[in-house]
Amino acid sequence: MKKTLWVSVLMLFISVLLTGQEWIVPDDRRGKLSTFRFSDETRRSGDQLYSINCKSCHGTPGRSNFINLVPPPGDPATEKIQKNRDGEIFYKVAEGREQMPSFKNVLSANEIWNIVSFIRSFNGSYKQEIMAVLTSRAYPGSEIKIEFGYNQGDTLITLTARAVNGALSVPVKDAAVRLFVHRTFGMLPVDDEKITDGQGKTFFSLPDRFPGDTAGNIMVRARFTNEDIFGTTSKDTILMAAEKTDYVSLVAERAMWNSVRKAPVWIMLTFTSGFLMVWGFIVYVLLKLRDIFIIGETVSEKATD
Repeated sequence: MKKTLWVSVLMLFISVLLTGQEWIVPDDRRGKLSTFRFSDETRRSGDQLYSINCKSCHGTPGRSNFINLVPPPGDPATEKIQKNRDGEIFYKVAEGREQMPSFKNVLSANEIWNIVSFIRSFNGSYKQEIMAVLTSRAYPGSEIKIEFGYNQGDTLITLTARAVNGALSVPVKDAAVRLFVHRTFGMLPVDDEKITDGQGKTFFSLPDRFPGDTAGNIMVRARFTNEDIFGTTSKDTILMAAEKTDYVSLVAERAMWNSVRKAPVWIMLTFTSGFLMVWGFIVYVLLKLRDIFIIGETVSEKATD
């Protein structure tokens, strides 16, 4: 009994300790700024991304209806979160901690900035600072561009990265790149991390029989693993590189109620039996309550007489 009590006290102490821990962001990440100005469009995009990825834990901003966790996720509209610098919010969304997952492999840098844009819309005194020019520590002053190619013969997706500065264009060498495919509930990593060669090229292979849409199209996204060195560039492209797939509705042949007979007989009998049993029980309870009421009335009349 005493041992159990001490374990409970210890767990409570750890929970309190974790709740009070401050989330420290590295100094070189705190001052990170968006490369674009926040607008109504970025806020709308951030609202959608927040609803999909953040709302289930953090709730609706301004309503303090976040989920009960230790430490608590918090309401993004409160001063506690709004006092963070843009780079701090970006870092926390990207890296995650404890119960909060990391979104750096799910969302692009621009998508995370859109979420920051949405969060900032709940701060009336917020004034945005932006990075004046998209720069890369590896290629100062250049804009890094990514292009895709697909060779059906060897089922490889070719990625080419080049740093463009005016008329000058040079290959981006020795850059680590990841490839993702858009799926219904997020981004699916494809193949391992690749390193660009001397020509700025690298190659990704899709798994066999990778499902696409009805035409065999997939939307792919590439981005650099180390964004601090090679920038926040990402590129979305539709490629006809997958297997044609006709998606069948889950209820196409198994609808319970329909104008045609699709459900197996045993399911219909099970459902109908359960439905009748539930309502039969409700009627039985109501009849018993009526009997109790009648008995009570009878006893009351006899007591009066």
